[in-house]
Amino acid sequence: MLDLRHLRDAARSEGGVSRRLFLSYASALAAVPLLGTRAEGRVFRRPAFDRDPFSLGVASGDPEPTGVVLWTRLAPDPLTPDGGMPSDLIEVQWEVATDEAMQQVVQQGTTVATPQLAHSVHVEVNGLKPDRWYWYRFRAGDAESSIGRARTMPALMDVPDRLRFAFASCQHYESGLYTAYEHMANDELDLVFHLGDYIYEGAGRDGQIRKHEGPELETLADYRIRHAQYKTDPMLQAMHQACPWVVTWDDHEFDNNCAADISEQPDVDPVDFLLRRANAYQAYYEMMPLRRRSLPHGPDMQLYRTITFGRLANFQVLDTRQYRTDQPNDDRRSPLNEEALDRRNSLLGDRQYGWLQASLLDSSSTWNVLAQQVMMGMVGFPTDDGQIVYSMDQWPGAASERMALMRFLQDRKVPNPVVLTGDIHSNWANDLRVDDREPDASIVASEFVCTSISSGGNGRATIPDLEKRLAMNPGVQFFNAQRGYVRCTVTPESWKSDYQVVEDVTKPGAPAVTKGSFVIEAGRPGIEPA
Repeated sequence: MLDLRHLRDAARSEGGVSRRLFLSYASALAAVPLLGTRAEGRVFRRPAFDRDPFSLGVASGDPEPTGVVLWTRLAPDPLTPDGGMPSDLIEVQWEVATDEAMQQVVQQGTTVATPQLAHSVHVEVNGLKPDRWYWYRFRAGDAESSIGRARTMPALMDVPDRLRFAFASCQHYESGLYTAYEHMANDELDLVFHLGDYIYEGAGRDGQIRKHEGPELETLADYRIRHAQYKTDPMLQAMHQACPWVVTWDDHEFDNNCAADISEQPDVDPVDFLLRRANAYQAYYEMMPLRRRSLPHGPDMQLYRTITFGRLANFQVLDTRQYRTDQPNDDRRSPLNEEALDRRNSLLGDRQYGWLQASLLDSSSTWNVLAQQVMMGMVGFPTDDGQIVYSMDQWPGAASERMALMRFLQDRKVPNPVVLTGDIHSNWANDLRVDDREPDASIVASEFVCTSISSGGNGRATIPDLEKRLAMNPGVQFFNAQRGYVRCTVTPESWKSDYQVVEDVTKPGAPAVTKGSFVIEAGRPGIEPA
């Protein structure tokens, strides 16, 4: 293994970090191979297990018209750093069939699970037929996984009659049960989008619904154990098993309110922070159904990408954490002052922003969707001294970039833009304008914000002075702060979002209710009650 301690120590200069050596250190980190792309050494083809090595379930993700990623991880003892696995290469067999009984196998093969990637498996299956459901499973030695269900996307030029998907975020393990996924599994979905905070990095606390294993996450072993603990939840496993997922992260997969390589804690050594980020990113890749193009290089990992559903919908999956500038105004709720409006502020970074513009221009889809993390609506809150303040961690903290993006959508006439958002543990439905402070301006796009799966406990249906706050923000069409997810039904003519709420996540068996349903008619910007 490459020893980078000398570069790390040299990068720390008196009173701070040497920029030149710091960049050399980051480059060296990026050059560290994670292996897993080729297996060297003896491969065990008939391993013996005394416990189920598929304890973390199976998953599929990043579907394309002729292929999909199939994921699992061998971990007979999942809450240990190595998952209970030896430091050996293990052969894993996989099968894809057109029937749930796995009698009509259409593809099969073998891959190698390596200790470098925690014996995780990411099989990129190609050569399947578009717009079809498939079933899959894995074998290692005499052990066999559960059977998962996956699907391919429609062909690029096809216009499907319907897409039915859900999006979710923020599933703090200690704060509540994953009852929302139990209900989501009954919705017969084509896709699930997870918009971040899949895990939380804090140390275990007593007196919660459940308790995190271990301290606040720092090491690769820490992050692996936390991801594994979340994946042991049976309702989360069942939802992964039901259909493909498309994932992106927010902050808690690494560290709260991080901004690129900047910690919210002022005394954190930026070199150590990048080391921690490399650990977090590797564990995230290991535990998610992602393609090899997302294999991290040290502290860097590309997640922004396009998912198509024929010509019905194009999803641009964004990363608003890894490339962003530091939050202005010390990350405090603030007016849209000079610091918040600084043109240099960015949530996307130059390269991702350019990619997004090109992807939107290249789209021939009816619906053009941004699947991303933090609220794009410029929602202001009154203070006792009469000011209107905004969250600097959300898009108002990069207000110029946000308004430029809205202007781009408007000027280039991008058809039917829709924004999907997570992060803030509450439901919102927002009409978006170039500047949301100008209610008479034309509506450019619509934003649906999902609440948390469990973070924040049960939450509440309303807040004090809600009507007054909504009146100050005419773009807001709906608000709710309970737990749940959003289910969407998309056709060439319309988009419908159902806000599914689980009113009690502290006890099992709570029902899910629809707290609000809203529609957008294709070609007519603006959200209307269903």
